Amino acid sequence: MLNEISPSLFDSKYFHYHEIGDEDFLLCYRDNEVLLKKSGDDYEIPRKRDFTESIESSVYLFSINSSHCFGIVEPQINHASFEFHDIFILRNLKNKEVAWIGSVGQQLMTWYNNNRYCGRCGSKTELKEDERATVCPECGLVIYPKISPAIIVAITCNNKILLAKGKHYKGDFYSLIAGYVDVGESIEETVIREVKEEVGLDIKNLKYYKSQPWPFSASVMLGFTAEADDTQQIIIEENEIKEAGWFERENLPPHSSGVSISGDLITAFEKGIL
Repeated sequence: MLNEISPSLFDSKYFHYHEIGDEDFLLCYRDNEVLLKKSGDDYEIPRKRDFTESIESSVYLFSINSSHCFGIVEPQINHASFEFHDIFILRNLKNKEVAWIGSVGQQLMTWYNNNRYCGRCGSKTELKEDERATVCPECGLVIYPKISPAIIVAITCNNKILLAKGKHYKGDFYSLIAGYVDVGESIEETVIREVKEEVGLDIKNLKYYKSQPWPFSASVMLGFTAEADDTQQIIIEENEIKEAGWFERENLPPHSSGVSISGDLITAFEKGIL
């Protein structure tokens, strides 16, 4: 999955400093795009040594192995070997380190850019020195990065799995039922509600599978398995789902890749593990 980069070491601990070394990574984003450097038939995150211009404003994000990673706050980039690409290119890169730090960097820089001013009094915020947060110097409001809990569930019936095409998917592939936890809900209640709302099914034998941080939506995905009677009528929520149906283990359609917990669950079913 996207976050599985062993033996590389990812350290999210926050430090309040701005001294950038030549081998440190500089993560730059524009709207929903990430700045990448071409490397053979793949891409890399640019390092400080790749830049000819000075970096005026940056934020420390995290480290990967021995290299620190910084986000460029107000990018003024003009470099022939750099290219901006849609952020979802990271899901398909061969270099898993690049994919992971590029996606987590976008999550953190989106949070930072969205909270440069206080939502309570409107004053310009500052980065806290002792933890990853912004603080308003006028009213004292502290804002931490937002992480939204969400569920995803593989629903099976004997040799079949329920797959659906989301209305807002970027690709033409099938995935699993997923959704965000609502206020006042337990995780289990969320699974039951989302399945009922999106495909109209009642489920049973709900079991936890595993979780995955998913930076693209600033969420942590909580994976489950469940069973359902395939004689129930599938009633799709047309605002969310384009189509849904049961598929046999030996005849699955194009579906989510193993970079996501969705693809991991589907692959586990395909191999007979679920």
